[in-house]
Amino acid sequence: MGEAREKRNLGLWAAAALLLLAAIAAVTLRITTVTVSGSTRYTPEQMEEYLFQDTWDRNPLVCYLKDRLQPHRQIPFVDDYRLVFHGPTSLEIIVYEKSVVGYVSCMSSYMYFDRDGIIVESSTKRLEGVPEITGLKFGHLILHQPLPVEDQSVFQDIMTLTQQLELYEVKVDRIAYNSEKEATLYIGQMEVSLGKGDNMDSKISVLSDILKSQPQLAQMDGVMELDNYSEDGIGGGITFRKR
Repeated sequence: MGEAREKRNLGLWAAAALLLLAAIAAVTLRITTVTVSGSTRYTPEQMEEYLFQDTWDRNPLVCYLKDRLQPHRQIPFVDDYRLVFHGPTSLEIIVYEKSVVGYVSCMSSYMYFDRDGIIVESSTKRLEGVPEITGLKFGHLILHQPLPVEDQSVFQDIMTLTQQLELYEVKVDRIAYNSEKEATLYIGQMEVSLGKGDNMDSKISVLSDILKSQPQLAQMDGVMELDNYSEDGIGGGITFRKR
């Protein structure tokens, strides 16, 4: 009986020691390797700054529990993120970015909106590759609400145009619309008049070809007219005039 009791006590002490070691390991472990996927706006180091704001945030157990039990941190231009552990010290952050097609300036802020015209972010930071949209008449701007423009159909034109610009890798600084919903691009020193949404694919395609063969045009103070351009040549050709 005494020998059996001693063995049982030794087993309990061994189990307690293992639990203590496991607790110490859980407390002292730190996430040391971080990878980020799905992000075009933040580096791994920047995402770490957002997620690991105090010492305990790098502890795998604390990080896991916070991720499961607390709301995710609000990160500008990020819709949400997912944390995937590839080991006790290795973490992958999968980022789901907000869809942004353009922004309008309001006071000292930039109001970014998505393809449906919903204002998704207000920031003092100007995102590279996102064009400013001017010429829209709107009322009071409210975050997470539609941009209050007079004609909501303009967002379909903006979406079509920005998709074509992305497809043909044409970077623009600004897109201006007039009261007739005619679009004008501003690229460096050059102005490109596109007219209405007709033949937009052809217009952006030929503009891309021109800029690739003659990139110096973007540094000229002039106007390229593509208003009436069409592939079949019926509508009209392309003209460029210096100012």
